[in-house]
Amino acid sequence: MLTSLIDDVVRQTSFTLNQLDAVAVAMGPGSYTGLRIGVSTAKGLCFALDKPLIAVNTLAAMAEQIRGFYPAEMLLCPMIDARRMEVYCAFYDTTGEERVPTKAEIIDEHSFTDQLSHQPVVFFGDGAAKCQAVLGQQPNAIFPEQVVVPSARTIGKLATALVAAGQVENPATFEPFYLKDFMTTQPRKTVV
Repeated sequence: MLTSLIDDVVRQTSFTLNQLDAVAVAMGPGSYTGLRIGVSTAKGLCFALDKPLIAVNTLAAMAEQIRGFYPAEMLLCPMIDARRMEVYCAFYDTTGEERVPTKAEIIDEHSFTDQLSHQPVVFFGDGAAKCQAVLGQQPNAIFPEQVVVPSARTIGKLATALVAAGQVENPATFEPFYLKDFMTTQPRKTVV
């Protein structure tokens, strides 16, 4: 599916893949399957075209997309649903600087008390609904209505800055940022 979409873009434009300067990919955190597909496709393009790989943190891309819409005194907390009551999250200021690194957080009434006690925090992304269900009454917790997902445009913008800074990845050794180990479970046996 992803390679078909890439083919569609190439066909609809006068652009060729050989004209790429680099290949950017959302490195995670996120779903295991989605990250594997995206990173594998990006690595394949890098090998085939002999182009550098640029990895962009998914949460940083989400924060970049909304940072211009909020005042300087606020913190931005992009959230990705990690199942059950857990989210992947990080904190950024409105200049785009990371204030709290990416982590997995099980949402409960004590989550983010340090940040919420000092300043307003904008919680957004597909994991924010879990947070709102538990922390929605906190006066410094802000939950915008729109769900923010990382856009290709924002990933490209951040990747351009990373290329300029010389922060490229080796496609042969690069791995997605899963944040947590993959866990498998045994299917339950059906009793007849």
